[in-house]
Amino acid sequence: MSPQNGSTHNLLGMTVIIASEPMRRLMGQVERVARSAATVLISGESGAGKEMVARALHVYSGRAHRSWVDLSCAAVPEQLLESELFGHERGAFSSADAAKPGLFELAHQGTIFLDEVGELDPRMQVKLLRVLDGAPYYRLGGLRKVSVDVRVVAATNQNLELAVAQGRFRGDLYHRLNQVNLHVPPLRERPEEVAHLARFFLSRHDPRMTLEPDALCMLESHSWPGNIRELRNVVIQAAVLAPGPRLRAEDFRMCVRKSPGPDVSRNLENMERRLILQTLDSTGGHQQRAAAALGISRRTLSRKLKVYQTDVVEVAS
Repeated sequence: MSPQNGSTHNLLGMTVIIASEPMRRLMGQVERVARSAATVLISGESGAGKEMVARALHVYSGRAHRSWVDLSCAAVPEQLLESELFGHERGAFSSADAAKPGLFELAHQGTIFLDEVGELDPRMQVKLLRVLDGAPYYRLGGLRKVSVDVRVVAATNQNLELAVAQGRFRGDLYHRLNQVNLHVPPLRERPEEVAHLARFFLSRHDPRMTLEPDALCMLESHSWPGNIRELRNVVIQAAVLAPGPRLRAEDFRMCVRKSPGPDVSRNLENMERRLILQTLDSTGGHQQRAAAALGISRRTLSRKLKVYQTDVVEVAS
């Protein structure tokens, strides 16, 4: 059932609730942009709804009945990303027992969504730029070039202009991706959506449960640094722990955390920096081993070192 005063949409299996003026304006832009062939860069904080906007661009476009393919660039190991995007031939590497088309081929005449595009390494940035410019490409180990017709939509929670200035992201690729920019406002700028979203998440968990006015007041007053993802987790956690079906403010007090202020954020950044440098020291400067010990990818470690402007010499294995 649609929440009161909010519109519900189904975008490729994802239920989306639009209940604020900022999001209505954004969706109006999405519908206009979708009719064009422009490459789109979606910016916004993590969990704010960038994937929803990407799906809407496909659904409202002339490619809606063609393929939708999505990939998180940070979720695939660096050594496998080229094969994932551009495919490989049999025997291209030790485990390539059969030929495999890449995601660009699978998205032919449709849309490919590249989430967390700021995580791409420099070599992949060059290859992506060539494909965006319409150049055919080879599968890994291939002898025949592949041509595709694909609408590219990318998303990032990073400041790519700053990344370009710091040399972490190619300027020409940034401008090629950013033909049109759509910014998703954070949930704290759309507080009128909180109640609708909270009721939706609660109904998905247990349709018999309800939110009392004091609970809604508490949820609407929170700043939600983790955006929609944080709200969903808080609602489900409170529902699981609550003694009854009527959720009150007291049921959320242990779930909703106060947002850290600037001083706390700086302290956390300093703690993270010290931990990374200590781990690198313990591995003798071997970044791959340090990344494994920290539980992050090698690309994420490299990006953080550049953000910290730390001159670390990579030690080969």
